[in-house]
Amino acid sequence: MSDLLSVFLHLLLLCKLVAPVTFRHHRYDDLVRTLYKVQNECPSVTRVYSIGRSVEGRHLYVLEFSDHPGIHEPLEPEVKYVANMHGNEALGRELMLQLSEFLCEEFRNRNQRIVRLIQDTRIHILPSMNPDGYEVAAAQGPNKLGYLVGRNNANGVDLNRNFPDLNTYIYYNEKSGGPNHHLPLPDNWKSQLAKVYSYAHGWMYQGWNCGDYFPDGIVNGASWYSLSKGMQDFNYLRTNCFDITLELSCNKFPPQEELQREWLGNREALIQFLEEVHQGIKGMVLDENYNNLANAVISVSGINHDVTSGDQGDYFRLLLPGTYTVTAKAPGFDPQTETVTVGPAEPTLVNFYLKRSIPQVSSVGRAPSRSHGVGAKVQPQAARKKEMEMRQLQRGPA
Repeated sequence: MSDLLSVFLHLLLLCKLVAPVTFRHHRYDDLVRTLYKVQNECPSVTRVYSIGRSVEGRHLYVLEFSDHPGIHEPLEPEVKYVANMHGNEALGRELMLQLSEFLCEEFRNRNQRIVRLIQDTRIHILPSMNPDGYEVAAAQGPNKLGYLVGRNNANGVDLNRNFPDLNTYIYYNEKSGGPNHHLPLPDNWKSQLAKVYSYAHGWMYQGWNCGDYFPDGIVNGASWYSLSKGMQDFNYLRTNCFDITLELSCNKFPPQEELQREWLGNREALIQFLEEVHQGIKGMVLDENYNNLANAVISVSGINHDVTSGDQGDYFRLLLPGTYTVTAKAPGFDPQTETVTVGPAEPTLVNFYLKRSIPQVSSVGRAPSRSHGVGAKVQPQAARKKEMEMRQLQRGPA
C-alpha cells in the first residue's frame, strides 16, 4: 500500500510541475515570471538570457531551447522568433509564451517530434522586442485601445522602420560587382547602431541561417527592393539570416477570450516553421589539413545571394528541393564546386575541402637559353631595348 501511495504522490508532483497553458495577456512582470518558470521546469534544455534593456530599462529576455543551451554546435542550425516589435501588436507576444510552455511540456512528455526538434535545433524566442510600447498599450484597457498608441518605443521610434538602408549598396554591387551578403554598415550608422540597437540585434550577427517570426509588418519574402530600413531586409543583407514577416490577426490587441482560438489555429504552423530551418544543404568548409575555414563564401548558381561559414567552419543554406551547383571559396584557396540534389525531407550534407592556392611565379627579365649554358654572354641593355623596338615594328601597331 505504501508503494502505491508513493507512486501516486510522485505522479501528483509531476503533474504540478508541468506548467498549464495560460490563455491571458501577460504584463512585463508576468512575462518574465513565465519565462523563468519554463526554464525551471525544463532546465536541461532551456536558458533565459538578456540581450540588453529597453529605453525604460526593461530587460529584453530571450528563452533558448537546445540540448546544449548557450552553445552553438557545429552543423546545428539556429532559428529565432521575435514578437511584439510594435508594442500595441500583442498576439505574437502571447503566442511566443504559449509556444515556450508547449515546447517544455511536450519535451517532458517525450513527444518525439519535439524532442528531436530541440536536439537538432537551437531555438531563440524573444516574446517582446518593445516592452515599453506594450505597457503603454496595455494600460489603456480593452475598450480604449488606440490604433497607434504603444506602437513605437519610449523614444517614439518605430523599431521596424529604423534600420540602415543597405539597398543602395546591393544595387551598386549588382551593377559594378561586389558582395551580395554581409554588406557593410553606412558610416553614419556604425556608432548609432551600436548604441541604440545592439541590445536588440547583437545576437543576430552570429552568422547562422535562421527564420524570424514577426507579428507585424508584411509578408515580403526578403525582397531586396522592398520597403527599405526594415529589420528583415537589414538582416538578409547584413547577416546570413533569412527573415520573413507575418501578420496573424486583424485585431492588434485581441481580447483575452480569443487567445486560445488563436493559439490552436497557429500552433502547428509555428512548429512546422521551426522545422523548415532544416531544409536545404549544410556542411563544413575545411582546408586540406581538416582545419575549419571561417568566413568562406558559399554561392549557389542562379541565386544572387551568398552565405558564409561560421567561426567553426559550418554553413547552412536554405534551398527548396531541386538540383543546384554550389561553390565554396575562400581567400588563398582554390574554389570547389559540387552538384547537389536537395530532397524534401532531411538537409543534404555537403562538405568542402579547399586546397591552398599555389602562387604563380612571374619571371623578371629574360632567362638565358639552355643552349648558351651557364657561361652565356648577357646582352647589353641598349641592345635589348633596340631588339624589342624592332620586334614591335615588325608586329605593327597594337
